[in-house]
Amino acid sequence: MQPGAWTQRGSEHAEAGLPLEEARRRILAELAPVSGSERVPLATSLGRVLAEDVHAAVSVPPHDNAAMDGYAVRSADLPAEGAAELHLAGRVLAGERWESELSPGSCLRIMTGAPLPPGADAVVVQERAEAVDAAHVRLPGGVAPGENVRGAGDDLAAGAVALGAGCRLRPQEVGVIGSVGRAEVTVHRRPLVVFLATGDELCSPGEPLAPGQIYDSNRPLVVAALRRLGVDVQDRGVVGDDPATLEAILHEVGGYADAVITTGGVSVGEADHVKAALDAVGDVALWRIALRPGRPLAFGWVGQAAFFGLPGNPVSAAVSLYKLVQPGLRRLMGERGDLTPMRIPAWTAEPLRKRPGRAEFQRGILEHGPDGVARVTSTGSQSSGVLTSLVHANCLIYLEPDRGHVAAGETVYVQPLEGVQL
Repeated sequence: MQPGAWTQRGSEHAEAGLPLEEARRRILAELAPVSGSERVPLATSLGRVLAEDVHAAVSVPPHDNAAMDGYAVRSADLPAEGAAELHLAGRVLAGERWESELSPGSCLRIMTGAPLPPGADAVVVQERAEAVDAAHVRLPGGVAPGENVRGAGDDLAAGAVALGAGCRLRPQEVGVIGSVGRAEVTVHRRPLVVFLATGDELCSPGEPLAPGQIYDSNRPLVVAALRRLGVDVQDRGVVGDDPATLEAILHEVGGYADAVITTGGVSVGEADHVKAALDAVGDVALWRIALRPGRPLAFGWVGQAAFFGLPGNPVSAAVSLYKLVQPGLRRLMGERGDLTPMRIPAWTAEPLRKRPGRAEFQRGILEHGPDGVARVTSTGSQSSGVLTSLVHANCLIYLEPDRGHVAAGETVYVQPLEGVQL
């Protein structure tokens, strides 16, 4: 993967900030899947991204088979109305095959998944059958050809593309690959993502706090999110507010990583040294995003690595990670298609405060109301420093940039947090 030219350094959107959707579009336009792939066993492929099309070597299912326990019949042997008595020729179980042609006036006891015998074209479910004696059964009429039958190739025809390259493998995709008989698949290699937190005030968990320090929550949060996403993570720990040290580390990791992520230091304070270090070793733009929480974001290239500079406040870092970094990393991983998270409507059970001007993601609790319709409530304080607001939340409430205060009972759109693939 080679860095693209990055020239968007102007003051566009300086006041209102760059719209979230435009920022995401620019990031995705710059990124391409990492080079390199590997062959992995199907059993370990969950969460990986296909680097090849998977074709069906056989039809799925490979033969017409019973969709229900019952009796395989020739539909022409049964009347349009009433019932008929048929000779019971035998029984076939799933995994067996009845080789001989089903004779006119005969039926066959059949179990779910068993191949239909030659000549049969329908299955009558066992609940509608009436035993006459050991060799005969009475079955109702009005049975159409194909009733309760899964046809050969109903799921996939032999030679068809079962899954396309660029597909992230969830359990259902893993099952489809198994259904066509594949024991291995070719997937994109995992991007190597280097993470480092910046700030003299940060103390790593487990260490004693010095005066004026706080424990670093961004580092465990971001590293855990990256591991859950499925990239390879190199955690470089906390880097203090020393421009020379930061510049040296960025120069080093930009030579081998696929992406570099930092938290803190992308604002305009005296100790916000990330931007100066990036100017020295990279080609990076600092954006003001029309996003709350979030706003400051750096994006571009450091050496061969895509660079993402997240804000320091923990909720701002998390939301920026969800909305802007994660789609970019998924593109690096090889995923294709629309990477925009799903939004679903819900009504608000309480008023929500908001100022127009920026897209806002408030932390919410989504649940079913008494009428069964989805409703959402706030987790309380929406301060970007209150990380527990994300702990209590099961969704993000999306409020459009031009929207103001929301009254109880109004409709909003929410994004379930578990629908965001972290």
